[in-house]
Amino acid sequence: MKLTQTLTAVATAGMLSLLMSSAASAVTLNMMNGSEPGSIDPHQASGDWENRIIGDYLEGLMAEDANAEAIPGQAESYEISEDGLVYTFKLRDGVQWSDGTPVTAGDFVFAFQRLFNPATASDYAYLQFPIKNGSEIAEGAITDFNELGVKAIDDKTVEITLEGPTPFFLQALTHYTAYPVPKHVIDKVGDQWTQVGNIVSNGPYTPTEWTPGSYIKSVKSETYWDAANVQIDEVNYFVQDDLAAALSRYRAGEYDILVDIPSDQAEWIKTNLPGQDYFAPFLGVYYYVINQEKQPFDNVEVRKALSMAINRDVIGPDVLGTGEVPAYGWVPPGTANYEGVEPYQPEWIGLSYEERVAEAKTIMEGLGYTASSPLTLQLKYNTNDNHQRIAVAIASMWEQIGVKAELFNSETAVHYDALRAGDFEVGRAGWLLDYSDPSNTLDLLRQGIAQDGATNWGNNYGRYSNDEFEALVDQATTEQDLAARAKLLGDAEKIAMDEVGAIPIYWYIAQNVVSPKVTGFVSNASDIHRTRWLSKSE
Repeated sequence: MKLTQTLTAVATAGMLSLLMSSAASAVTLNMMNGSEPGSIDPHQASGDWENRIIGDYLEGLMAEDANAEAIPGQAESYEISEDGLVYTFKLRDGVQWSDGTPVTAGDFVFAFQRLFNPATASDYAYLQFPIKNGSEIAEGAITDFNELGVKAIDDKTVEITLEGPTPFFLQALTHYTAYPVPKHVIDKVGDQWTQVGNIVSNGPYTPTEWTPGSYIKSVKSETYWDAANVQIDEVNYFVQDDLAAALSRYRAGEYDILVDIPSDQAEWIKTNLPGQDYFAPFLGVYYYVINQEKQPFDNVEVRKALSMAINRDVIGPDVLGTGEVPAYGWVPPGTANYEGVEPYQPEWIGLSYEERVAEAKTIMEGLGYTASSPLTLQLKYNTNDNHQRIAVAIASMWEQIGVKAELFNSETAVHYDALRAGDFEVGRAGWLLDYSDPSNTLDLLRQGIAQDGATNWGNNYGRYSNDEFEALVDQATTEQDLAARAKLLGDAEKIAMDEVGAIPIYWYIAQNVVSPKVTGFVSNASDIHRTRWLSKSE
């Protein structure tokens, strides 16, 4: 693995030099983007490293401003019915795809139908389940797509009808699952539409090059409705999982933005690169999932013991060195529409760490697991220095309670494929809220959708299932009183966390590093920073 990373780093350095020299006359932004994109199709993507690319080349009815707040995008205006169920959007005059084809209301209808189509198998379709009949179509219970609550009143008017009032719906429309896709291109080339040469955009940029394992390049689209205010001419999204190499290239001026850092370099960056560290809390949770379809992980006592033995207080300051806040609940602090709900705490929160370990050890011994006869498990994580540090530390903590963990790492796409397939025992995962509402994290623990005799668990990697939890979340979807809705969701969170539906470890802190040459980068609760709002001096 070290050899592969070294060769990739050398190749990336050479590619950077070529790109920088060939674009001397253009304002070019070079971004360390993390992992290799699995897809830049908005109905197949799954990670923030893909979102950064997709959100630059596609734009929905709503978009994000520099603070990641919802603002009109392809729509110039919208109206909401008095009962909160019907949203009517008017498209801007002249919006078009980068090949000159007009963007119409029909493109949005087609995109939503494609998103919910069971044949698409979009893992994130559920983010738009507030739309009437969206979940029923995704489950196959309704096969007539005309029953979906998305209609084209005319070429410039999109009407969306919801199942119930949804206070976060405008923010949900900023997510890439709500973006239009070009029907006229997909009709010709099908799923190959995101290949360079086929792809068209309706956002500020258009992808023009993709070298797997190296970078994706996008250039400014002159057909974008707000092109006159877009300052960056082209942006290169570099594949870079070697964080130490990324920091070296940033210091050499080869990268303008880092989206992650070696955690042990945080204090050095603050001291030696003053004003370039954009470290700030944002809405996200770092967690471990436990495969509850496999024994003995179907036993809540085993899951409880594993959670108790993790010393979250040392993960942020000592293991990572960046000060992440310990997480015991599932909904990040500061999430909107959760006022009045006390942050979740397990019943053992008042114990010292030594007392927690002693209790966890007693639980495991009662199940027959000891130092001489340990529970052996495989702990999977995607290749990343910080994930490795955490995995090594937690494996050591688990040794104290009669658990022997074998560490296994793989590239990000392979890792998440294994989680979705249930090919793991314990696995690392992370979630960054797509919109600020407790449902966005609680939905990760919802039961899977039955399709063709199998169950698609989506992002509920651990296969957590509880009927009472489901009933509370369902009830909340139709509750119009925000305080009552928050209580229902708070009760649901308590059930899932009492049963250790997953093991939260810490709340995220964004670890962006931004060159002084770049302006317009604003820390925000979503850690979303569209290139549209950035500028760069040479």
